[in-house]
Amino acid sequence: MIDGLPFRQVGVPRPGGIVCLADHASSYVPDDVPLGVPQSLVETHIGVDIGVGGVADRLARRHAIPAHIACVSRLVCDLHRREDEDAVVPINSDGHLIAGNIGADIESRLASYHRPYHDALANWLDDARPELIVALHSFTPKLETTGEPRPWEVALLYNQDDRAALHAMRMFAAEGLTVGDNEPYSGKQLNATMDRHAEAHGRPYLTIEIRQDLLATKAEQARWAALIADVANRTALAMKSS
Repeated sequence: MIDGLPFRQVGVPRPGGIVCLADHASSYVPDDVPLGVPQSLVETHIGVDIGVGGVADRLARRHAIPAHIACVSRLVCDLHRREDEDAVVPINSDGHLIAGNIGADIESRLASYHRPYHDALANWLDDARPELIVALHSFTPKLETTGEPRPWEVALLYNQDDRAALHAMRMFAAEGLTVGDNEPYSGKQLNATMDRHAEAHGRPYLTIEIRQDLLATKAEQARWAALIADVANRTALAMKSS
């Protein structure tokens, strides 16, 4: 974490511009949080959205899309869950028992990580008044528990507000990509951060899921950042015209 905070902010939002956020960008586990699993497991998709931090940094530093980026593993506290969800401090993830979280002091985790992250994000967005929010995640080519393949290269998630997502899906498909519509899971079931900070305020958003094997190198992360920046800017323009 940076200065004891569970997030970092890169770039300065331009009022009325585009911003991005990454809830699962870090594999960091504080020394006082015994998860009971090896760090090697935390470094996998169990503990972090692989490649997303690099994409978010690149968007902020090279494409003028400022970023609010998590600095703690989702195994410590899942920032993309509501406070009242059991999985906000997960006990299981893709078939792996997170033994150290059994009986954890959930209130302490919320106070240390979840609330500071979301309070800062709320203030940041209030100041930015963005025309579009880009939320970044990555997913595995298949789950360990089922082995079911996930063929999409990129996907868009949404709950009730699909205004921006429909534009973006069309644009990614035009690039020759296999695009998922509310895949590999539905935003109608899991959309906590955007429900709270976008849909509740009428803010258009894109929740973009990228298959993690396509983000393995810095060059690939840079390519995706450029593509996402282009799609986000064109989506914002399309929404102005509609």
